[in-house]
Amino acid sequence: MGQSISDISRELDISRPTLYKWKSHWEKTGSTQPKKNVPPPQPAKITDWDKFQKFVDIHRDKTQKEMAQLWGNCSHHTISRALKKIGYTRKKAGA
Repeated sequence: MGQSISDISRELDISRPTLYKWKSHWEKTGSTQPKKNVPPPQPAKITDWDKFQKFVDIHRDKTQKEMAQLWGNCSHHTISRALKKIGYTRKKAGA
């Protein structure tokens, strides 16, 4: 102890701002563990499940990509997850 941040920075080849962040984190949490990187929650693209069920019944012959375009403002991945949520299995293309 007793060394300056500048001395430690040069000795460990770590930037001073990084050392200050680590020091601040230690003072706030008492831990050297990194913070968990949790992405912010994403707003649901499909919220009306009855409406989505009716949509699927009408457009069951479409691909997930086509359904996404028709539903609007979502990807085929969203459609895939939603179909799974309402109990539909993935349709495989015929040979």
